[in-house]
Amino acid sequence: MKASSQKRYALLLAAKDSDYVKKIYGGYFHVFVNAFGDDGETWDLYRVIDGEFPDMEELDSYDGFVISGSPHDAYGNELWILRLCFLLQTLDAMQKRVLGICFGHQVLCRALGGQVGKAYEGWDIGVRKVIMVEDLSQYKFLEGVDEFPRSASIIECHQDEVWEVPLEAEVLAFSEKTGVEMFAIRDHVLGIQGHPEYTKDILHNLIDRLANMSSIDRAFADDAERRLEEVEPDRRFWTKLCKGFLKGR
Repeated sequence: MKASSQKRYALLLAAKDSDYVKKIYGGYFHVFVNAFGDDGETWDLYRVIDGEFPDMEELDSYDGFVISGSPHDAYGNELWILRLCFLLQTLDAMQKRVLGICFGHQVLCRALGGQVGKAYEGWDIGVRKVIMVEDLSQYKFLEGVDEFPRSASIIECHQDEVWEVPLEAEVLAFSEKTGVEMFAIRDHVLGIQGHPEYTKDILHNLIDRLANMSSIDRAFADDAERRLEEVEPDRRFWTKLCKGFLKGR
């Protein structure tokens, strides 16, 4: 039994803080809390990429969990990724609310029986228009989103994708580039391929770092940065959707 009605959430961080995000935002933890947190809540950080995981006996004290993006492959077999898969299976069995972002979306799919791999269309970097499926009426967490749009733009940065969702999952959104942009399992599992928490400056810095590491061509990076200036993500919609899911609104 909880001693307090205060809501408690955990960020499962699957990436190292970049120098830019540390300098401007104080780390990815603060980026996520600023996007999804509300006054009066408790948010805890677990750097799962470094082997930091919540104790099993503490899981029930949390109202929800968020899995971040990562430069690692969700289909990899590093020990921390396998431990994360086991944790996600446990949370699913407990019907705890779990929100997966980018890598988090993919590893959540893998852990619960779906398939993930390299994106058939290659890298997707920029602001992508995501199209919602027609009937989303069964998902209660969407009821609090006013004037639910037919489509919404979101920041993307990935070269892997969900190939096949878990057996009980439903695809909620897709795009020209990616077949599974969002999926859900009832009202306790939600995966989003894009980055609702990102601001455009974070993506600009990430593009530069990917080009400097030769992960992407400089010409591709320059084109992505140019296109990034031409459109805005629907960040307010996406953060409201995520908060509504996590808080059961």
